[in-house]
Amino acid sequence: MIYLDHAATAPPSRAVLEAQWPYLTQVFANPSSTHEPGRAARAGLDAALAEIAAVLGCRPGEVVLTSGGTEADDLALLGLAAAAPRGRHVVTTAVEHPAVLETARALGRGVQGAPFRVDEVGVDGNGVVDLAAVAAVLTPETTICSVMLANNEVGTVQPVREVAALCRAVGVPLHVDAVQAPGQLDVRLDALGADLLSVSAHKLGGPRGAGVLAVRGSVPLAPHVHGGGQQRGRRSGTVDVAAAVGTARALRLAEEGRAAGAPRLAGLRDRLVAGVLAAVPGAVLTGPPVDAVLADSTPGRLPGHASFVFPGLGGETVLLELEERGVVCSSGSACAAGSEDASHVLLAMGLGDDAARTAVRLTLGPATTEDDVDAVVRLLPDAVAAAGGPALLAS
Repeated sequence: MIYLDHAATAPPSRAVLEAQWPYLTQVFANPSSTHEPGRAARAGLDAALAEIAAVLGCRPGEVVLTSGGTEADDLALLGLAAAAPRGRHVVTTAVEHPAVLETARALGRGVQGAPFRVDEVGVDGNGVVDLAAVAAVLTPETTICSVMLANNEVGTVQPVREVAALCRAVGVPLHVDAVQAPGQLDVRLDALGADLLSVSAHKLGGPRGAGVLAVRGSVPLAPHVHGGGQQRGRRSGTVDVAAAVGTARALRLAEEGRAAGAPRLAGLRDRLVAGVLAAVPGAVLTGPPVDAVLADSTPGRLPGHASFVFPGLGGETVLLELEERGVVCSSGSACAAGSEDASHVLLAMGLGDDAARTAVRLTLGPATTEDDVDAVVRLLPDAVAAAGGPALLAS
């Protein structure tokens, strides 16, 4: 099997599993307990928080452990909106993950009292947010601005630092969904100018059901899980120490491997994109060109991300044909798998409804090889032909 769906979830890391094992077996006590077993668990938790904080560029006390990226995004928007609802105004983009978009829209429907006004800023044909439009809607009364670092469907890297400057100019807290980015981009809060930042462990070979919201100490955050006051009252409930340890190890390994790993992935991605476009001339690359670069020299596309549409074909049909040939990938967000709706990201980028239903996303990881890429390029034309798209193969 050739696994090219790392944007959905990464294979579990042996190093992560080994780090977790003692906390799943021997060091099992409640970290809030004051006896010796509890203190041992607490020591493991504190070490994990320090490790996470070091990667994200914050203090351990600014780390909130969550059940994943979705809860981290929810908590960022709902928690700040409840704690400091000034202006009752949310700014985000039209291509955010549903965890952000649906939470913002819930605020717009009045899930927390009077409805918030929600501005979903548009993007260009590459999926890049319109900075002038962001500047036009931000005001000193805006409650929060939420812009993802890298898009899960098409790999677009947003100019987050420039968004951060716009937010700072009017004193608006910035939340960054960085779930897709660790190991490929710098995810330190200061480097991005973020006040809140979300990551998820399972995208990095860490445990499923584990994530992090990093929150600057100056940012007010109301909990939406109440109880015994764990995690400084920001998310109550007994902390899963093993998950925290696994998350910390996954983040650290991703960051340690970034300097060598990101360029390697970019090379494989470029080989894959060139091969696919040559083998299936009717395919269309979605998102930025592979050589796109932002103003601060950040890559404009995630190093490990290639996404295409195959006009006239159903994306799910191509996926099934590829799976028959031993290639596992996806049509976009795993959260929307099986949905017949067109991709909201591709629609926002200006693709038509039919084309936005034909997406195929190929995302690479640390174990992906040149042989894997070449095999996909070799197998794809047969998959496209079997899916009913011989016209796409004509040069």
